Amino acid sequence: MKPTKPAVLIALAVVISAITWAVLGFTYVSLPPMPWTAVPTLLLLALGEAFTGVNIRGRIQRKPDTKPVEPLVVVRMAALGKASAHAAAVLVGVFGGFVGYLGSSLDKATPRRDFFVSTGTFLAALALVVAALFLEYACRVPKRPEDENDRTSRT
Repeated sequence: MKPTKPAVLIALAVVISAITWAVLGFTYVSLPPMPWTAVPTLLLLALGEAFTGVNIRGRIQRKPDTKPVEPLVVVRMAALGKASAHAAAVLVGVFGGFVGYLGSSLDKATPRRDFFVSTGTFLAALALVVAALFLEYACRVPKRPEDENDRTSRT
């Protein structure tokens, strides 16, 4: 598995945002008011992934008072980080499209409320992307000192 490239996540978010903005032009009036419950949910997920990243990083680096981590657990956490980053990038795109579409309708009550809810959800999804990328980064195996010596002696 290769590390997630931020450019892929940005491209995914931009494309989904453009599609959402275009679709909302036809469908926004038929949608119910946007619920705010995604904001705390995404923030809790981001907090959990960040905490897991800090914990697993310490265990991989064998910090004092930590138990070694099973390799399969590290692989699963890396896969979780990669999947979460992509899913959260899609959410960033969807709610970015909402923010872009509703930005011109702030003089009406329902679009204004939906604008603030979608802005909060956009920011919470962005926090999840960052936490997921950190979790994926934390799962990398550190280089051993003898690997560094081999590389410098070859050049």
